[in-house]
Amino acid sequence: MNQARYPLLESIADPEDLRALPANRLPALAAELRGFLLETVSQNGGHLGAGLGTVELTIALHYVFQTPQDRLVWDVGHQTYPHKILTGRRERLASIRKTGGLSPFPKRDESPFDCFGTGHSSTSISAALGMALAARSSGHDNHAVAIIGDGAMTGGMAFEAMDHAGDADADLLIILNDNEMSISPNVGALSGHLTRLLSGRIARGLREGGKRVLGQLPSARELAGRVEAQMKSLAMSPSSLFEALNIDYYGPVDGHDIDALVDVMRNLRRQKGPRLLHVVTRKGKGYDRAESDPVGYHGVSPFDPAHGLKPASKPGAVSYSQVFGDWLCDMATQDHRLAAITPAMREGSGMVRFSREHPEQYHDVGIAEQHAVTLAAGMACEGLRPVVAIYSTFLQRGYDQLIHDVALQNLPVMFAIDRAGLVGPDGPTHAGAFDLSFLRCIPNMTIMAPADEAECRRMLTTGYRLEGPSAVRYPRGGGPGIAVPDDLEEIPLGQAELRRQGREIAILAFGSLVPAAAAAAEELDASLVNMRFVKPLDGAMLERMAASHAMLITVEENAVAGGAGSAVAEWLTARHLNTPVRHIGLNDNYLPHGSREDLLTAAGLDADGVLRRIRKLTKSSGSDVPL
Repeated sequence: MNQARYPLLESIADPEDLRALPANRLPALAAELRGFLLETVSQNGGHLGAGLGTVELTIALHYVFQTPQDRLVWDVGHQTYPHKILTGRRERLASIRKTGGLSPFPKRDESPFDCFGTGHSSTSISAALGMALAARSSGHDNHAVAIIGDGAMTGGMAFEAMDHAGDADADLLIILNDNEMSISPNVGALSGHLTRLLSGRIARGLREGGKRVLGQLPSARELAGRVEAQMKSLAMSPSSLFEALNIDYYGPVDGHDIDALVDVMRNLRRQKGPRLLHVVTRKGKGYDRAESDPVGYHGVSPFDPAHGLKPASKPGAVSYSQVFGDWLCDMATQDHRLAAITPAMREGSGMVRFSREHPEQYHDVGIAEQHAVTLAAGMACEGLRPVVAIYSTFLQRGYDQLIHDVALQNLPVMFAIDRAGLVGPDGPTHAGAFDLSFLRCIPNMTIMAPADEAECRRMLTTGYRLEGPSAVRYPRGGGPGIAVPDDLEEIPLGQAELRRQGREIAILAFGSLVPAAAAAAEELDASLVNMRFVKPLDGAMLERMAASHAMLITVEENAVAGGAGSAVAEWLTARHLNTPVRHIGLNDNYLPHGSREDLLTAAGLDADGVLRRIRKLTKSSGSDVPL
């Protein structure tokens, strides 16, 4: 760090040092913190826009509250880089998201200031409420604060927690970080003054702020408009929604006015009961390019701040997300019944083009995975063909709906499951390590795992045309670089593909690890089967391999426990076939964050690792298999 440029920041080793500063030095600290954050992330990559927007908010929280005794629970964690900087991790910020470096999200074993691990959205109010109730039960007087974004507030779990908080009369402060709305100068001055005085309801400007929060909820948006048109009163001020839940509402307050933030938080810290402070911030604050393009600067690779992000280079290998997005557009053109659903992951799931070309068939439900799944079920009941684009880790949140609302009724809903397997820098909270295990036990499900980009397109078509629920799961990034055809051909249901005929050993590979398994098969003169279907399995192929080989070895980028290999073992056992079968996949542990390549190597799932593990398995089995 350049100490001449960041003298105040350099003097802060932890929040105790921050609290020793006079209040009039906090704006200067905010400027240094924002400059350091931009400099470090632009050099090393990471999440940028959200952290730039929470600089003043983070300083005020640690300045007013006695952290870590007072608990700060951050929702998701993209906005916590300033928090990490102020809590003793400044010098390590350049390592964030890298192998062996700082976690991209709050992590309990990384710092006592990270009181709750996060990575999925809409959990902060529930966790902070649990801490508040625990403090009350044990007679402690520490405070619990949940910091949640307006996007995360669309998650139903947040409202479940607020409903309980109001009923329990818990000593809980909720900070609603609204980072997509701007306050005009006159409204900001009025609301800031009245909020500092802890006044009651404010008039029109406050109501307009509330409409922005309510606007995150489609049904609430319509209700707010109806009531405003009919009543023309203060009843729909932002406080109405929260006070109906017995939560005192304060705000909105300018989240970049650090003096106002400190004043308000000091007042609210002295109060008891459930209360909510509505803070308005701006993503990318202080860096014009990020302010004007908050999506592009949400997560960045290294770049020059003077010139901004580099234009996208000519694509090399096509990503699986792009394969899905292109397929979605082509299939929608052919079949008007297609309805595409995403829980707030349009860009990540490759749906930008589709949302523009087929807006009537595109449905972004916000951070509401449970709703996304049941919404699809309802559409399927009425003759539509829903496609739910969702990350593997987020499908976990809609598991009951998947079973009860889709599979039990055998509805034709297809799940395009992105980020299956190891995802890399986002770490274990985002790893898609379990979907094969939790999907294959569900009756009526068809489950496919493509070995390459062309196969992915064919599987999407296959699943879409089935008369029941299906899933196609594929990894983050690109595949081996196979050209993707333009047609919409299917794959015969449950049909595996023999890619190499060898001897003694048959490697049964599922999805993303087929290329690594192919390299091992060549080295060992083993047979290689691209299994393609996890459910239904190709029984004829399994019987053939079991009869003609001394050992079967399954390979998958999923937890071994209950995964595709387990399905093979169960199939063999049920038919009293005694050919030994061994499994290669993810072990019974969580892997840390790092590059996807590093994690595959650490898990022994790269080409060298698969070969090494096969040799170890055959040796430890006491088999006579010659290797």
